[in-house]
Amino acid sequence: MANLKDIRNRISSVKSTMQITNAMKMVSAAKLKKAQEAIESMRPYADKLDELLMMLSAGMDTNEGNPYARESEAKRVLLVPVTSNRGLCGALNSNVVKETQLALAYWTGKDAQVDILTIGKRAYDILKKTGKVIQNRSDIFDRDVDYDKAMETAEFIMNAFAGKEYDRVYLIYNRFKNAAVQNVQNELYLPVQKPEAQAQANIDYIYEPSQKEIVEQLIPKSLKTRFFRTLRDAWASEHGARMTAMHKATDNAKEMAAELTLQYNKARQAVITGEILEIVSGAEALKNQG
Repeated sequence: MANLKDIRNRISSVKSTMQITNAMKMVSAAKLKKAQEAIESMRPYADKLDELLMMLSAGMDTNEGNPYARESEAKRVLLVPVTSNRGLCGALNSNVVKETQLALAYWTGKDAQVDILTIGKRAYDILKKTGKVIQNRSDIFDRDVDYDKAMETAEFIMNAFAGKEYDRVYLIYNRFKNAAVQNVQNELYLPVQKPEAQAQANIDYIYEPSQKEIVEQLIPKSLKTRFFRTLRDAWASEHGARMTAMHKATDNAKEMAAELTLQYNKARQAVITGEILEIVSGAEALKNQG
């Protein structure tokens, strides 16, 4: 059995760790509230833009009028995994990395050339070993989601697709549901998908000044908004996952501290009992000698 000093040191270490994890939980909870409000207020606007984007694209010549709806064989694919810059958030980042590795294996098996643009340090640290990473944008998540840097990255991706550098672009990220649940998504970002024929037939738009001019302005805006929404989802997911992970870590530390305290008390009781036995035995020996 470990001596009393070792057990006391372990109890002190566990309690110190518990204070740290509890503080991190509270910090993440505060950040989560802001991030959750941001993504929940943005989703209705972004979803409506997505709907308009699909409807407008359906009526355009996909090969000439709308470069973002260009249909072609998937010979070059760009994967954009979105993770956090820091860890201690459970399996949040590893799930995105695993999904990216599966997508990489799938498209490589289809004889497609695959490139990876990582957003977040955690994805870059692991996926750079594949030799497929062409760019890393960890700076987007330096503090909050940096809008200017996000738009710069979105424009880079959109221009690369419009310039026929890639035939498919996929966003791989965690979609925020609540503090305890974040679902990994592998979404086709480009080309823009057409709506189902039935949905298209039920809506008849009047275009002013013209469909072409509206498409030229609305589609890029919608794509940028969707990209920013993806980053907001990932940002809220990070803080939700970290808050949950730190909550569990704090509970585990409390449980461990209680078990160590019990172990310490048992060891201390055993020492005291041993000392009492030695005193009694010594007194009995002296009595017998007398």
